[in-house]
Amino acid sequence: MTYSKLPYHRLENKADLDILLDDIGDARIVMLGEASHGTSEYYAWRTAISKRLIEEKGFTFIAVEGDWPDCYQINKFIRGYCKPGTKVSDVLKHFNRWPTWMWGNWEVAALVEWLKENNDRPNTTKVGFYGLDVYSLWDSLNQIMKYLEKKDGHAVKAAKEAFKCFEPYSSDPQEYARAVAYVSEDCEDEVLSMLQELGKRERGEPSNAEAVFDAEQNALVAVNAERYYKAMVRGGGNSWNVRDNHMMETLNRLLEFHGPDSKAIIWEHNTHIGDARFTDMARAGMVNIGQLAREQYGRENVYLAGFGSYEGSVIAGDSWGAPMKKMEVPPARKGSWEDWLHNLGATDKLLLSRELREITEVRLQLDHRAIGVVYDPNREKYGNYVPTIIPERYDAFLYLDETEALRPFIVKTKEKEPPEMYPANE
Repeated sequence: MTYSKLPYHRLENKADLDILLDDIGDARIVMLGEASHGTSEYYAWRTAISKRLIEEKGFTFIAVEGDWPDCYQINKFIRGYCKPGTKVSDVLKHFNRWPTWMWGNWEVAALVEWLKENNDRPNTTKVGFYGLDVYSLWDSLNQIMKYLEKKDGHAVKAAKEAFKCFEPYSSDPQEYARAVAYVSEDCEDEVLSMLQELGKRERGEPSNAEAVFDAEQNALVAVNAERYYKAMVRGGGNSWNVRDNHMMETLNRLLEFHGPDSKAIIWEHNTHIGDARFTDMARAGMVNIGQLAREQYGRENVYLAGFGSYEGSVIAGDSWGAPMKKMEVPPARKGSWEDWLHNLGATDKLLLSRELREITEVRLQLDHRAIGVVYDPNREKYGNYVPTIIPERYDAFLYLDETEALRPFIVKTKEKEPPEMYPANE
């Protein structure tokens, strides 16, 4: 590859984001990616962008690649619903499912503290924080039962039936998924019934609209998690699609709940927010939330910003459930997108796709690094890259030449863990 000149803008401080905010314009949904789940600078820059979107463009909530029940604890904290004396560290300890570092880290703590301060200001519209993901099957069932403890009727009965169906599997999603993977007798009817009955009952009790929404969302998670785990064990790309369709459904529900003027900030891995149609994911029949949002809301209303770096360090595990550790991220593969940007000069850069689309080389599929929660730096020559047409997959790209591992809390993980849920490069 020849390293022809690319148009880019410097990326050194918050003021350098002015051109990005201008480019975002009136978009209703802004998705901010990351090339790993363990890099400090990705979290820091997404925080800086999110603050400006909230303060200058009136964005309503942040929704992330995290479990609904755990993220809802953050939402309660920043909205002032927690008991007096609750600290941000108390809230982030809820993220005790591996990989704990993904949301249980000091970079997220800084964001959460700012969101609470913002919400505590008088005459300020309170901003929310929510999880989009689908893994919290048993946690969501538990939250529903807590909500319904002092109630009666069909919703409670349906929830108890759902619990009864899952009880033989000892809160182990993998055990459940394997048991039902090739038979028709499973718990899908029970969780669907629970969702329907809960929806019927709670719509008549609008006194605490967000608590009602929380209960209904936990029921929806239970429905889609049940489908996800079955699809995962059966193999193929369908489990990925179940997951990202759930994320999109959750985003739609949040936008509707917050009203016609609501605006959403999404934090997820590049493999979710970057339009899948312009990667090799499309050949495998996979979709993602970035693609789905563009299709449903139009490209003018959805802004996708990817992130990447050339070298540095990252927090990840050697295998699923392994202890987290700081790993070296070697220089990017020769001929990759990150290698190209590094050879233009070892500086951080902001690139806008509208300025790149006339350049032939970047309209071809280029290798683009993607690091998952399970990572082996020695595989850089063979894996960890997603072929990508950059200016179509994203609307903007933030390139950081050298990055550092994020700073995790040390959180004790739950005894039983779900099966592997992230593809190798996500």
